[in-house]
Amino acid sequence: MQQQEDGHQPVGSHLDNTSTKTGQEVTGIGRHDPGMTTEFPEPTRVPVNGVELEVFEAGRQNAGNPIVLCHGWPEHAFSWRHQMPALAAAGYHVIVPNQRGYGDSSRPADVTDYDIAHLSGDLVALLDHYGYDDATFVGHDWGAAVVWGLTLLHPNRVNKVINLSLPYLERGDRPWIEFMEDVLGSDFYFVHFNRQPGVADAVFEENTFQFLRNLYRKNVPLTEPQPGNVWINLARMETPLGDPIMSDDELAVFVSAFESTGFTGGLNWYRNLDRNWRLLADVNPIIQQPTLMIYGDRDPVARSERLTEFVPNVEVISLDCGHWIQQEKPEETNQAILKWLDQRDAV
Repeated sequence: MQQQEDGHQPVGSHLDNTSTKTGQEVTGIGRHDPGMTTEFPEPTRVPVNGVELEVFEAGRQNAGNPIVLCHGWPEHAFSWRHQMPALAAAGYHVIVPNQRGYGDSSRPADVTDYDIAHLSGDLVALLDHYGYDDATFVGHDWGAAVVWGLTLLHPNRVNKVINLSLPYLERGDRPWIEFMEDVLGSDFYFVHFNRQPGVADAVFEENTFQFLRNLYRKNVPLTEPQPGNVWINLARMETPLGDPIMSDDELAVFVSAFESTGFTGGLNWYRNLDRNWRLLADVNPIIQQPTLMIYGDRDPVARSERLTEFVPNVEVISLDCGHWIQQEKPEETNQAILKWLDQRDAV
């Protein structure tokens, strides 16, 4: 999920359980090299809110100090692989779900099952499963949108907010997709995903490796805008631009995930944007929790000019990177998060 500066509106898997053992080689997934030694926890399936979520954990010995990491689109819990060990070492019980529609988590058929009420309800039920009254929530991209929505709908379940890339979304007086269609046109991808359901899904599925390889890049040179849906164009591009943000082995985890699941579950999050606008109509729009907002200096997502009006207790920092912040700058991201958490705990 990304956000274009011209519209001032929001724009924006699956790990083989047999091959993701803690402390063992990640093998047998997509294009993985058998010599790879990336460690990632083995998942469990947790029943929540009428579905099951595939959940990865670190730091279970730190029970009582939970932090929940929420991925974006088109991502996977694996996108937090660099943060999980650092947070566990700092004393946190790290809980990382594949949210509904992703990985081995449930993928309901009805589009409306992916609205903010369901997505936030999953996270509330996840806290209930572990016996937690509240937790610190961290979100990137669409995961950040879910964390913002969760904090509005269930403020007593969130004690601190850390969001990357996507700032607070002002509700405005018109439904978001309606606004975008008028201002940005029918080819704008948020509008396209809603008005032409199934079209992008099929293109991404036909070009899964190419799409994800072309998407997870940094140092991408500026190019002239092309007509059509920017993501469909990207999926059909034979030669990627810029530099990869991850190894071939890491990319293979994402590719394997979406080859297994397809993209419709994640795209259905987009297809609920106007429904979410209506669901948030009567909610207090001010977030009072201590909040850290992390931007990438070269991220195309627009920054919020009025963030402090809606999130008065926010601290804003920027890292020298693009959109995929925690994967592009893992050490800097970890340091920023841990420093901020230490400061909050000291208050």
